[in-house]
Amino acid sequence: MKKPTLSRRRVLAGAAGILIGEPIGASPAATLDWRSVPPAEAGFADNLEALLDKAIAEKRIWNLHGIVVVRNGRLALERYFDGEDDARGKPLGMVSFKPDTLHDLRSASKSVVGLLYGIALAAGKVPPPEQPLAQSFPEYADLFADPARGRWTVHHVLSMTMGTDWDELSVPYTDPANSEIAMDRAPDRYRYVLERPIVMEPGKRWVYCGGATALLGRIIAKGTGKSLHDYAREVLFDPLGMGPTDWFVGRDGELIAASGIRMLPRDLARIGQLLLRGGALDDRVVVPPEWIARCTSSVVPIDEVREYGYHWYLGRIGFETPTAPRWNRSRLERYWSAAGNGGQRLIIFPGLDLLVVTMFGNYDKPDQPVPPARVMREVVLPAAL
Repeated sequence: MKKPTLSRRRVLAGAAGILIGEPIGASPAATLDWRSVPPAEAGFADNLEALLDKAIAEKRIWNLHGIVVVRNGRLALERYFDGEDDARGKPLGMVSFKPDTLHDLRSASKSVVGLLYGIALAAGKVPPPEQPLAQSFPEYADLFADPARGRWTVHHVLSMTMGTDWDELSVPYTDPANSEIAMDRAPDRYRYVLERPIVMEPGKRWVYCGGATALLGRIIAKGTGKSLHDYAREVLFDPLGMGPTDWFVGRDGELIAASGIRMLPRDLARIGQLLLRGGALDDRVVVPPEWIARCTSSVVPIDEVREYGYHWYLGRIGFETPTAPRWNRSRLERYWSAAGNGGQRLIIFPGLDLLVVTMFGNYDKPDQPVPPARVMREVVLPAAL
């Protein structure tokens, strides 16, 4: 009799993290197991780890839970630390993080959902970006009777340019007035998103909106006939040989698409490596390369230094290379990134064949963007030869 494999999927309900299901599934062998090498063999200066230790000792970086650095397909740095953590609001106390410790992605989940949309699109299970959004939500015909909403397309959802009154950035996630928290508490999260007042012309301006990701998740679930997590395991997580993942469920029983994934740091790096390789794993296309190109092409500016594609951030980061001639020390490097509350980051530098994953515990802190930015500017990039 065949011995059952260990579970590779869990679904968590609500911020309290109640386990509601743990089905048994196949465990395909990982094919992206990087060989850990000295930094110099991956294209770094020998002092990569020393720069990290220095930044931590000088409190330039704080509450770091884990970091994974991969260059040229080789694991150059992987470190884990002890720190206070929580699972989407449920306190976990002091955690001794290790390679097999799950961690919240928070809003980095959005970028994963963006990739899932592209996979489902290639399979003919979801509509193209140009299709009117109303066709995906016939149950809300009363809302789409408004001509302004009738102009929405899936593109506006993918690019967060719906033009609605939505505020997640100036109101903390601890405040029920925060738009994502209000959505999670609404009797019907999708109606809540779709009925927000339209305050600007769709397509003209980026407004950070977890509600847009909720709509994408709903379209994917409708089109595939599967829960978002089940579909993710089937078409993305399992093909990459990823370990266990959790996905929080809201009070209404709906998966929290915008910020609900828990994942191993190394597995988030697997997703980054997939993007660097154009969406292919060995000879199999996991994410269509044309979709990766679309996700990582600018649709709308965010500010003076960042742009937004289809649920992925784009930008350039400046840094100094001490080993370069003085006249050429300052560099700007293009990146793609997924980002989440507290300092969760997947940052991909296609020109350097480099990716960096950071997991931090600085949830809801006003200075939370500072430590991951310093990891890039003061540790990783200065050591990149």
